Amino acid sequence: MSKIQQLISIVVLLSIPLFITSCKGIFGSKNKVSPTTGWEYNNPQNGGFEVAKAREQETGPGLVFIQGGTFVMGQTAPDPMYEYDNPPRRVTVRSFYMDETEVTNLDYLEYLYWLNRVFGENYPEVYRKALPDTLVWRDRMAYNEPLSVLYLRHPAYHDYPVVGVNWLQANDYCSWRSDRVNEMLLIRQGILEMDPDQKDENNFNTEAYLAGQYSGLVNKPLQDLNPAGTGERSVRLEDGILLPKYRLPTEAEWEYAAYGLVGTDENLASRRIYPWDGIEVRNTTEKQYYGHYNANFKRGRGDYMGLTGSLNDGYDITAPVGTFPPNDFGLYNMAGNVSEWTADVYRPLSHEDVSDFSPFRGNIFMTPLRDEQGYLAEKDSLGRIRYREITVNEAQGRTNYREANNVNYLDGDNQSVIDRQRWPLDTNNQASTKKMYDYGKTSLISDKVRVYKGGSWKDDAYFLNPSVRRFLEETKSTDYLGFRCAMDHVGAPIKK
Repeated sequence: MSKIQQLISIVVLLSIPLFITSCKGIFGSKNKVSPTTGWEYNNPQNGGFEVAKAREQETGPGLVFIQGGTFVMGQTAPDPMYEYDNPPRRVTVRSFYMDETEVTNLDYLEYLYWLNRVFGENYPEVYRKALPDTLVWRDRMAYNEPLSVLYLRHPAYHDYPVVGVNWLQANDYCSWRSDRVNEMLLIRQGILEMDPDQKDENNFNTEAYLAGQYSGLVNKPLQDLNPAGTGERSVRLEDGILLPKYRLPTEAEWEYAAYGLVGTDENLASRRIYPWDGIEVRNTTEKQYYGHYNANFKRGRGDYMGLTGSLNDGYDITAPVGTFPPNDFGLYNMAGNVSEWTADVYRPLSHEDVSDFSPFRGNIFMTPLRDEQGYLAEKDSLGRIRYREITVNEAQGRTNYREANNVNYLDGDNQSVIDRQRWPLDTNNQASTKKMYDYGKTSLISDKVRVYKGGSWKDDAYFLNPSVRRFLEETKSTDYLGFRCAMDHVGAPIKK
């Protein structure tokens, strides 16, 4: 290459950052003036259209950032159960957040205390509905009665994962946690004052606050630049202060996060069996943990912790969260300790039916309830915005969905029915999942069963494989099933 060519190459390379910077200046939201209309932002004299400064999403309490990507979801080891409900399939998961550990007894006791303090006098059923089933510890042929009494509430078990919580209760906890975190963000910003006297419908709910149906104890409201306004306003979603909802992770998110595939190449040929490297359940890579078990699980029949004086993993039932080494994402106990609820409805061939981008089965599309004049209806007696399912007429003309309930899409609905005599349509011209899967006779599959993942203290090593799928009715709970929360990540998939 000649000196002239080298000089041209250097000039081109140096000009690329300048071009990128200039593009950001033209098209970015950092401008003070709109690049499309020429009108100045945040100026009350020309209408007061406000543009908040772009900000990185704050990491909510207890969460770890999980950078999304593609991975092969599904079976990585021989299936001794011969269910074959997880055929390998390459999918992409968006970036998200997940709890560093499982939700603990102490976390859940804080939730119960708040419910009793706010709703206990007039709506005691709200507190009772949230109580875990502590009788899951009972065994007809074992002496576990002390655990039924002590496991949830005794301080010795504070840091142990909560169990006896069904899928519906876990979702309610996520909603409550979302509101408490957002309320604290507003208090920390000085916008609201602490209000320990909240009661019944007068409690902070994120959606009710954004809809103007809850104001709280206002300390320092934001400035309203609208010349037709009062000069003060509450926080809006556009301000970027409030966080998205805490929720249960989807099955794909949970499996992706459990493997912790950080830094793998595009080939994806080397697939993990566990959330750690290798095919052994003992640690073979870290000197300080060498030879120790990587998870709390059942080694074999009658062996839950090993011999006295030389215990295998040190725990007979569950272990305090964070006891064993984390995976490469920094998540603890993604194998062993307790299995965990996911958001998905179970179907035997979900991997083949769902989308390959952000896969999930269980969508029921909702819309806020409105009155006859089209205004948002008043919040309910517990302070929450009311919702209803969208109607077929509202979905008419759409190409991405046709109705509210898509749980049975391609597996249980009209399109998936082949044998009309065996699976006749019901009065709504829909094939019944109950009829299709012969619920209660030849299967336990229905629209109310949810996927749970991960092995537990009560499971053999096979179930430590993140690809293994199991299911349980959303109203039931066990002594080996807990949960952790997730949260959407907004903006670019890479966290700055």
